[in-house]
Amino acid sequence: MTLCCGLRSFFQFFKMPVYLQQTKPRTFRHVYFRSLASTSRLSESVELFGKLYPQDDYTNVTPKILSKVGKNLHNQKYHPLWLIKERIKDHFYKQYIGRFGNPLFSVYDNMCPVVTVEQNFDSLLIPSDHASRKKGDNYYLTCNHMLRAHTSAHQRDLVCSGLDAFLVAGDVYRRDEIDSSHYPVFHQMEGVRLFSIHECLSLQLFANVTNGEDLLLFEKSPRTPQKQETHTLEAVKLVEFNLKQTLSKLMTHLFGGGLEIRWVDCYFPFTHPSFEMEIKFQGEWMEVLGCGVMEQKLVNSGGAHEKIGWAFGLGLERLAMILYNIPDIRLFWSEDERFLKQFHVSHIDQEVAFQPLSKYPPLINDISFWLPSQGYSENDFYDLVRSIGGDLVEKVSLVDQFTHPKTEKLSHCYRITYRHMERTLTQEEVRVLHKALETTAEQELGVVGRY
Repeated sequence: MTLCCGLRSFFQFFKMPVYLQQTKPRTFRHVYFRSLASTSRLSESVELFGKLYPQDDYTNVTPKILSKVGKNLHNQKYHPLWLIKERIKDHFYKQYIGRFGNPLFSVYDNMCPVVTVEQNFDSLLIPSDHASRKKGDNYYLTCNHMLRAHTSAHQRDLVCSGLDAFLVAGDVYRRDEIDSSHYPVFHQMEGVRLFSIHECLSLQLFANVTNGEDLLLFEKSPRTPQKQETHTLEAVKLVEFNLKQTLSKLMTHLFGGGLEIRWVDCYFPFTHPSFEMEIKFQGEWMEVLGCGVMEQKLVNSGGAHEKIGWAFGLGLERLAMILYNIPDIRLFWSEDERFLKQFHVSHIDQEVAFQPLSKYPPLINDISFWLPSQGYSENDFYDLVRSIGGDLVEKVSLVDQFTHPKTEKLSHCYRITYRHMERTLTQEEVRVLHKALETTAEQELGVVGRY
């Protein structure tokens, strides 16, 4: 559960500069953005997995993002994300066994990333006016379909299918800033476990409770910071204990014994109470996952009215970057054998001593422009940068804002850091990309350059 915080690439960014692969002055990328600017052209469609999605006012997915859909890095054997996923899966398989000796948790790691808006938001009780629904933060195919922003979009459907314990892993998509730890496509893994009163007693979840047979899961009472209005405090505390114990064991399995863990209270629309787990790693506290007691309305919507449950969610990239000291999230998309071969292990629990690749020098260019009076979004600009510069762009920072004293127009200055992961870029190469960015920003975003 996201509690926290494809098609082959059009351009092989780690092979050669984008501009060398463009043989026509008007690339598909430019045509695509123009089609988005004209929302009346509904005859144009986005095709994914053999299905057409006619563009409408909400369509904002870009060719760069579409090129990542279906790559499924978490299922590519010996990829670091696959390695983390397999270690988590193996831990749950071995630690939690069902009545007949089979693994208690089932695993789903190949579910389609195209979901409905209802699945992504409404099924998780996210209010219609919640900020997370914004077009500026998500990739919409249409007003009704989108690339999932979290694996939790499948949660209700899996509960409806009768599952009480499952893990879901997959690629998720969010429009975001550009730096070494953010990428518009990343991977999550979440877990859900539901308990009936009978299952709780048989699993000895309530073993330390006097007269456990008399314990109730549900009641009608006021909601408090400690519990929902439908849950008894005793049941919540015991489920919370089981959740934290489960996750503490998982992190100890991944990071080793002696790990320091602390819990921070937080808020999520789909759990209450909710927590973030922080671990002390190399002397610093780091948040690694979010979790909580599932909102009973969500559980009930899946047809499990008599059960109470917990859920957690974590980012696979974040765990891999911490565990293996991977400095740049772009590396996960690299096809460089110097990177990938380091994760060819004989056993998934084999320790990996990652050796950083040579870091080639950056080239830094600034871009300044006047913003239009309305309709400008920073995430639109970031998407444009990614579409033109691709993975050659390491970071984009807003370094200056200026309001003209007479016209009251607002100007932004962004500093763009270009760096190839496998060779040294030349200023001539970057100048071509940067010029294309300036021109396209004016055409597609309505800004006025200050070059």
